[in-house]
Amino acid sequence: MTNEQLQELARKHLWMHFSSMGYYQEHDVPIMSHGEGAYIYDIHGKKYLDGLAGLFVSQVGHGRKPIADAIAKQTEKLAYFPIWNNAHQPAIELAARIAELAPADLNRVFFTSGGSEAVESAWKLVRQYYTEIGEHRRFKVISRNLAYHGTTMGALSINGLTDIKNVFEPLVPGTYKVENTDAYHSHLMAEGMTDEEFGKRCAYEIERAIEIEGPDTVAAVFLEPVQNSGGCIVPPQGYFQEVRRICDKYGIMLVSDEVICAFGRLGHMFGCEKFDYIPDIITCAKGITSGYSPMGAMICRDYLIEPFLKPDKYFMHGITFAGHPGACAAAMANLDIFEQEDILGNVQRNEELFRELLEGLYDIPIIGDVRGAGYFWGIEIVKNKATKEALNEDEAKDILFNFLSPKLYENGLICRTDDRGEPVIQLSPPLICGPDELREIAGILRKVLTEAAELVAKL
Repeated sequence: MTNEQLQELARKHLWMHFSSMGYYQEHDVPIMSHGEGAYIYDIHGKKYLDGLAGLFVSQVGHGRKPIADAIAKQTEKLAYFPIWNNAHQPAIELAARIAELAPADLNRVFFTSGGSEAVESAWKLVRQYYTEIGEHRRFKVISRNLAYHGTTMGALSINGLTDIKNVFEPLVPGTYKVENTDAYHSHLMAEGMTDEEFGKRCAYEIERAIEIEGPDTVAAVFLEPVQNSGGCIVPPQGYFQEVRRICDKYGIMLVSDEVICAFGRLGHMFGCEKFDYIPDIITCAKGITSGYSPMGAMICRDYLIEPFLKPDKYFMHGITFAGHPGACAAAMANLDIFEQEDILGNVQRNEELFRELLEGLYDIPIIGDVRGAGYFWGIEIVKNKATKEALNEDEAKDILFNFLSPKLYENGLICRTDDRGEPVIQLSPPLICGPDELREIAGILRKVLTEAAELVAKL
C-alpha cells in the first residue's frame, strides 16, 4: 500500500492509544515499517534511533530472528492452550527460569498478558490472601504521587496521576497517595539534608499514611524502583530498606512494580536488585519478551501461595492469553540473548557514560535536572535554572509538544516528552546500545535543546 492509502485507512479505522485523534485528521500519522538493532525505520525509509525502546520494551533491539523463529516453531507445535487447570511445557519452563533469576524466595510466577494486568493481579492476590488468612479488613493500597501503575480499573486507582484517572471516577476505593522521592522538587527535602535523611523522611510518609488509614486495613505498598511518571525519579539512599522495615513492622506487603524496571533496564534482571531490597511481589512485563509478544507476570514469594495449596482453595483470577505458548517461547529466546550477549553487563559498563553524556547537557540554560539509572533517564526542562522556575502550562505544552517532540523526531531520535509532573524528556534506549549510540543520543539532544533554550529565553 502507498502512504496515502495507509493514511486514509488509519484515519478511518485505527484508534491509537493515548493519542490526539483530532490532530491526525489534519496531519500524517507516523507509520513505522521495520526495525534493526537499536533503530527503527518509517515507511519513507527514514532511520530513527529508538531512544525509548518502543515504550520501554525492546531490550535486545529489533529484528532478532532467533526470537521470531522460536515463536514460529512453538506455534506450529502448540499455538494456544490456557493454563487454567492445565499446563504446557513453555509456561512451565519459563516459570522455572524466572524463579531461578528472581531474588530470594520469589519462586511463584503468575502470568498475565501485560503490565496493567500484572498490577491488577497483584492487588487482587493481596486482597484475597488476607481474606484467606482471616485478616478481612486489609484491602487498602498506598502508592506515590505522580506514579503510573497501569490503565485497568484497579491499577488506575493505584495511579498517582490525576488527569488520566479522574475522567473514570469513581474508581476502586481504598487507595492512598504519599509524596514521591523527587529530591529536585520535594517539600520534604530541606537545605543541608543528606540523601539518606531525605530517604527516611520519604519513607516516614508511608508509615504516617499507614497509621492514618489504620494499620489493620492496609494491605500493600506499591512502588516502582525508579518512578516513571514525573521523569525517572530515583530513590534516595536507604529508602527501600526503610520502606521494607515499615512494611514488616505492620505486616504489609511491598509490591515492586517493575513493568519498566525489570529485565535489565537498570542493569540488573530486576530493579529491586539494583537498590538491594526484597519485595513480596514483583510485577513485570515489557522487557520479558523485548516486545516480540505481549506478556506480563506477577512473581510472588513462596508464602503467598500457601493458603491456595489446600484442595478446596484457588486464586479467583485468570486471564485468557496469560502464559501463551508463543509468548513463553519468545521470553525464553529473549533470555537466551541476555545470557549470550551479556546484556546486563553492557548496561552496567555503559551506565556511567550515559550519565556523563546527559549531565554534560547541564550547560544548556533550560536543563534543570538529570536523573535516572541504568538505561532509564529523565531530563527536566525549566524556565530559570537558578530559581528552578518552571514553564507554565501553556509554555510547557508549546516547548515540549510543538517544538521538542517534532524536532527530536525530525533529527532522528525517538524519545518521550512528558508533562505529567514537570516537563521532561525521557530516554530508555534498547539495552544493546553501546557508546556510539549513546553519543548519538546526546548529540541530537544537544542540538535540539540548544534551539529550545533560545525559544525559552524569548518567553
